[in-house]
Amino acid sequence: MSAYSILIDSSVWIEYFRTGKPEKLDRIIEEDLACTNELILTELAPALSLKNETELLEGLQAIRMIPMNIDWGIVRDYQLMNLQNGINKVGIPDLIILQQIIDQKISLFSFDKHFKLMQEHLSFELLN
Repeated sequence: MSAYSILIDSSVWIEYFRTGKPEKLDRIIEEDLACTNELILTELAPALSLKNETELLEGLQAIRMIPMNIDWGIVRDYQLMNLQNGINKVGIPDLIILQQIIDQKISLFSFDKHFKLMQEHLSFELLN
């Protein structure tokens, strides 16, 4: 297991399952840098199960799982910061992911535009 970890957001997985791209994800997986959490797995697993995508689901479940310790006060603070800076419609799941990557000092690979906007006000590594 690598000391450096990259949390792969559901937006990246969805694009990857749909098109096989981005190829960058293949390299991240091969280098054992990819990780997931229960939130992201819960976003993806039901649809994969419904479509009988057993291999994809098993592959996703084989990715290193990192623990989640939600600090609701910080999540609320992030949402307040967003609203004060005109960043609207950020979902609670994205705020939980943000809190996790900042607290655990891991990188995030996401195509979600909200993370790019939040990066202007908070320090975290975002791959896209």
